Amino acid sequence: MNNLKKMNDKNKNSNPQANNPLHGVKLADMLEDLVEEYKWEGLGSIINIRCFNYDPSVKSSLKFLRRTPWAREKVEQLYLEMIKNRPKA
Repeated sequence: MNNLKKMNDKNKNSNPQANNPLHGVKLADMLEDLVEEYKWEGLGSIINIRCFNYDPSVKSSLKFLRRTPWAREKVEQLYLEMIKNRPKA
């Protein structure tokens, strides 16, 4: 019986991402949704980074965001705000 309790406790803690709304969402999907919502111009005015403002593309933006944690964090925060403010279907 003690082993069963240990297994249940382990299963409860085995997925620390269960309450993370970004879990399973790819950065590329986030970026595409943001571009669809705000367009490149709007995205560049909200998050003022060069890859959004000068000759923007998903490919160049992903390359920059994967190497730059502070910029990725801003994109993730904007994405969370966007999905939070969307009307429920």
